[in-house]
Amino acid sequence: MGYIDELRKLIGNRPIISVGATILVVNAEKKILFQHRSDTLDWGLPGGSMELGETLEEVASRELKEETGLTANRFELLGVF
Repeated sequence: MGYIDELRKLIGNRPIISVGATILVVNAEKKILFQHRSDTLDWGLPGGSMELGETLEEVASRELKEETGLTANRFELLGVF
């Protein structure tokens, strides 16, 4: 069970302020990868919440692999929002 899951057990559905990563995957033809999300049924970018002890790059790498099966050659921080 992950950190966010543990928090959810404690506080229910109240809002949580957490750190996470969203991954913008761009191929050689400048096409952007979107995924159809099973939780919201919307199209979006892969990403998710940070677990305790992870770096942002580790979050991005893990979420990309979990959600798309892809492994990135490199990551570039575009911004903090």
